[in-house]
Amino acid sequence: MGPEWKDLSAAPARQRAKRIVGDVVGTALIFASAMAPHHQTGYVPSSTWGYIIVLSPIIVLPLRRRFPREFVATAVALYVVAASLGVLSPGIVVALAFGMFAVSNRYPRRVSVAICLGAIAIIMISSNLVPVEGVSDPRIVQFAALIAFGAAAGDAARSHRELIRQAFDRAERAEQTREIEAQRRVTEERLRIARDLHDAVAHQISVISLNAGVATSVLETNPTAARESLERVRGAARTVLTEIGDLMRYLRAEDSDDNTGPTKPQVGIDHVQDLIQQFETAGLDVTSRHQGDLTSIQEIPGQVLYRVVQEGLTNAHKHGSEHRAHVLISVHQDTATVLVTNPAVSTAQPQGNSEKAGGRGLLGLRERTAAVGGHLESGHHGGTYRLSATVPTAGHTHSDSPTGQEQSLLRLPATPSSPAPSCPSRGPRASFEQGNPA
Repeated sequence: MGPEWKDLSAAPARQRAKRIVGDVVGTALIFASAMAPHHQTGYVPSSTWGYIIVLSPIIVLPLRRRFPREFVATAVALYVVAASLGVLSPGIVVALAFGMFAVSNRYPRRVSVAICLGAIAIIMISSNLVPVEGVSDPRIVQFAALIAFGAAAGDAARSHRELIRQAFDRAERAEQTREIEAQRRVTEERLRIARDLHDAVAHQISVISLNAGVATSVLETNPTAARESLERVRGAARTVLTEIGDLMRYLRAEDSDDNTGPTKPQVGIDHVQDLIQQFETAGLDVTSRHQGDLTSIQEIPGQVLYRVVQEGLTNAHKHGSEHRAHVLISVHQDTATVLVTNPAVSTAQPQGNSEKAGGRGLLGLRERTAAVGGHLESGHHGGTYRLSATVPTAGHTHSDSPTGQEQSLLRLPATPSSPAPSCPSRGPRASFEQGNPA
């Protein structure tokens, strides 16, 4: 049994010991106050019944904790009886002070104050049954002060106990808040890992699937083409393994919450041409144009726009009906817009509803664009599927520095544009040139 369990088991024993000590001290004070000789008359009983009355509080003293109000009422009644016998009993007043301590320690202040004032009033009135100098007699004033002191001490003990309880409640709420915050961060981290994992491998997996299908279809009729497709599959698989390895190294790294971890440079809008060339090599005919100065787009919104182009071309490559796409980048004074379109049959696989279909690509893009103060639109328009994102060129509208959420969304190691495995090209290479939308 550990020391903490010993402390818990010993707590009731210590509490009982304190109560016994309190009862013994109270009994001694009541007895001494009732039996001590006084030079003034009226303090010491002159009959047996008087002694019984002034010593009776000792019998009911242990009940003051369970029945504090009843104990005070009993003590007041005994004092009235003693006063009617011509005795001003300080012992009963001491017992009454103990009772007021128990009342104030247990009940709210308004209740204890009312009981205390009532007890003092009865004591002062009944004391006139004994020859005294009125309510201003020093003995009566001392009795009232002693009762008030017991009530004040009990109220102080109750207030101290309430402060301790409130401190424990605050500590418990703070602990619960920390646990909730930790759970929220874990959830956000999982979503962020899912987004970055999708960005890292989605394109390469689609290339593997496409080339594997080509290799299967021409394996007997054109072994050379099948061999080339398998080589592309092998290269794409190698790229995926490398990217997943980078991701795993990041997750295993110490102090991964810092920006000093083993991360690679994030790719931005200036790498879009390399990305388009990868998709062209993979067999997608891409036409691209841009308007405005791309260098005015800061790093974080540029990374978001890059991911939008990557997702749009990946969907066009996987779900498009004619294996071609168009990319338009427009830079205005304070915002930048990326529009990716491709021919698509609306009754085919719901390219524009990948969120409802269980995909996480568009969902992740919406979160990324929202983090930098932008918005994302997607859907079928006639025979064309459109994916459009608009973001502030500075990243957000109210601050010049990225927020923690933006850094979280864009912090994992990116995969800089690397030569992508390809499948037989279906169209001419597109030039990334200055121009106007078609």
